[in-house]
Amino acid sequence: MTIAQVIVDVPTMQTDQPFSYLIPEEMLSVIKPGMRVEVPFGKGNRHIQGFVIAVTDEQEQFPQQELKYLIHPLDLAPVLNQELLALADYMKEETYSFKITCLQTMLPSVLKAKYAKQIQLLLPESLPKEWQSFFGSDTVVPYEEAVNVMGVALIQQLRMAGTIDIRYLVKKQNRVQTVKMIYSCVTSENYPMFAQMIRKGAKRKVQLLERLTQFPKRTLQEYLDEGLSRTVINQAAMDGWLRLEAEEVYRDPYAAQTFAKTTPLQLNDEQAAAVQALADANQSQTFLLEGITGSGKTEVYLQAIANVLEHGKTAMMLVPEIALTPQMVERFKGRFGEAVAVLHSGLSQGEKYDEWRKIERNEAQVVVGARSAVFAPLENIGLIVVDEEHESSYKQEETPRYHARDLAIWRSNYHQCPVVLGSATPSLESRARAQKGVYQFLHLTKRGNPDALLPSVEIIDMKQEIVRKETTTFSRILQEKIQDRLNKEEQVVLMLNRRGYSSFVMCRDCGFVLPCPNCDISLTLHMDTKTMRCHYCGHEERIPHHCPSCGSEKIRYYGTGTQKVEEELTQLFPEANVLRMDVDTTRKKGAHERILRAFSEKKASILLGTQMIAKGLDFPDITLVGVLNADTSLNLPDFRASERTFQLLTQVSGRAGRAQKHGEVIIQTFNPEHHAIVLAKQQNYEAFYQEEMQIRHQSDYPPYYFTVKIIASHEQEEPAARKMFQVYREIEHVLSSQAKILGPTPHAIMRIKNRYYYQIIIKYKREPQLANYLTELLERSQMDQRNGLFLSIDKEPLSFI
Repeated sequence: MTIAQVIVDVPTMQTDQPFSYLIPEEMLSVIKPGMRVEVPFGKGNRHIQGFVIAVTDEQEQFPQQELKYLIHPLDLAPVLNQELLALADYMKEETYSFKITCLQTMLPSVLKAKYAKQIQLLLPESLPKEWQSFFGSDTVVPYEEAVNVMGVALIQQLRMAGTIDIRYLVKKQNRVQTVKMIYSCVTSENYPMFAQMIRKGAKRKVQLLERLTQFPKRTLQEYLDEGLSRTVINQAAMDGWLRLEAEEVYRDPYAAQTFAKTTPLQLNDEQAAAVQALADANQSQTFLLEGITGSGKTEVYLQAIANVLEHGKTAMMLVPEIALTPQMVERFKGRFGEAVAVLHSGLSQGEKYDEWRKIERNEAQVVVGARSAVFAPLENIGLIVVDEEHESSYKQEETPRYHARDLAIWRSNYHQCPVVLGSATPSLESRARAQKGVYQFLHLTKRGNPDALLPSVEIIDMKQEIVRKETTTFSRILQEKIQDRLNKEEQVVLMLNRRGYSSFVMCRDCGFVLPCPNCDISLTLHMDTKTMRCHYCGHEERIPHHCPSCGSEKIRYYGTGTQKVEEELTQLFPEANVLRMDVDTTRKKGAHERILRAFSEKKASILLGTQMIAKGLDFPDITLVGVLNADTSLNLPDFRASERTFQLLTQVSGRAGRAQKHGEVIIQTFNPEHHAIVLAKQQNYEAFYQEEMQIRHQSDYPPYYFTVKIIASHEQEEPAARKMFQVYREIEHVLSSQAKILGPTPHAIMRIKNRYYYQIIIKYKREPQLANYLTELLERSQMDQRNGLFLSIDKEPLSFI
């Protein structure tokens, strides 16, 4: 008997193992690892989905009567290949997650949703005669009906031959997109007969018959655009002149754009050495490419990928979500054309699914995408690039808590190909590995454009501005610099890493600050919607005109957000057009692209935004960058605060002076002597690395220690706190004396979405018993979930707050 090993869609520790199902005889040639199947599970007639991870012949192990038969496959071909199945095992161990959760994470949303399936007839002439009556005049039939009548094995054979295909119809919105096609039935033999059917003066029918003679296959819309009506076309179909069919087409998110073909640029000696090093690496090897902003890292990637494609292999390029600008897509589409598939959150579910299918069908050889693109079903990978490798968005904050950089390295090992981690400001962990020789170090110290020099940077002490009674958001010097650029018709980029109008609303009589009812944080004022909004749970309410606590009318707005700064800019510089770019202005599909296109076309002279404008912008007329408050991230109670501040300031400074025009950067701060700000001014990453590593060593933080964060949450505070103290008492006996435990403590924001959070941080170098304990802890936590207590484990968290 042949058995399918199935991981069922029940995310609990008790079911986190393969279950054995008999494969019905008629499905023996059909069921393959990586397919999703419907199986009976538990008592009663409960049917659930599962993933086949192996097919085996196990004659002796199981008495046949004890095993259940799987019901039927949900796919005609595996949706996960052997590599991704193996990757799920690695993810499960590394992230303390259930395997089914890892498998589901790898799929596009359309395959996770509820959907109906249909069989589409692609080549009617290739369909065996005995099945032509089943389809009749239809080209699409329900999947279940086809399985019952034709059987899975025959359907799979016909699909492999290209006669039919399966299409998924998501019941809400993600339907497969089709276009009406007209197939001509006019031949030289029947043309005279059709011509005789046309009455005298029927000009449209004459026109249609001529077109059908010229075009064997054409879209219905093309005929309609020439003035032919549906009535004439439908009558022609009834008379046997033509055949109308719906044909599936890919949803192309960039169909409306044309990408000018680009050619490789002349490389300088450092860039050429980097490309050559990647070309010479014929096995798994991790490179750290550290290059100053504007050093031409993207051109290195493009030429390295071109080398890989010439050898018949594929390539993957990961970028942070906020850096996946239209400019990046344009560079890759311009260089590699239709070979590029793009995956990111700005696409609709249908567009993502179509891009995924292009990759799965080997129609795309280059994948460009954000974090989840690391699961793209590419085969024969020759190069993986992780650009801006220091970015926190590569770490998923929900289960499974994977880091895309680690999965990229795993896939490079699987394919025995190089992986490149690129950044102007690498994470300290990656830079330390390069220093130890774990990663091979590549360094770009010159700008790619020989005419472009690093911008000059000036630090403004805002404490002095306050002494001068300059209480505006803009220092006197920054105002003068902005006015100068407006006079020269050059462009300005201003960054404030806080969206909204004001940070909070406070009563000046009693000090009451309007809180979120669901979270332990104040509400943020948003003037565009005239509401107070929570940035954690999304709660909204009206702006109060009286203090809810004491009734006073002395309600005032405190703090500054991008909306308020935009208002100030229009008052200070009424002649300037300002574009604002933050989460609020980029919610709608394509908004990100529209804002940047307008700025590139010089429809605005000032671009104001949050950190999403710090990366990927390459406009020749940006000659001034202003950082309105460099202390936003510096003041967070997190050991990575200095590193993130330095990275952000360095990245945003790099937007200035990328062409012939000299660039200037103004950094406004209340901490002008802080090493992160002083060294960001000098663009001196090496000095920052040395100083920050010394601080990390003294305080026992990564990369000198590994870390694990354990979090408990409950709708009431006491159960969450009690659980963490219980874990603390247990873990004291598991860890050695060299390990350090921080906590238990409440989360920095203790209540989010009406749940209380407590945590423990473990810092360690080598603890052989820890992994087993954490696995056991996760298993025991399943019982707590019945009482609403949830526990999560985050290995190598990017934040302790």
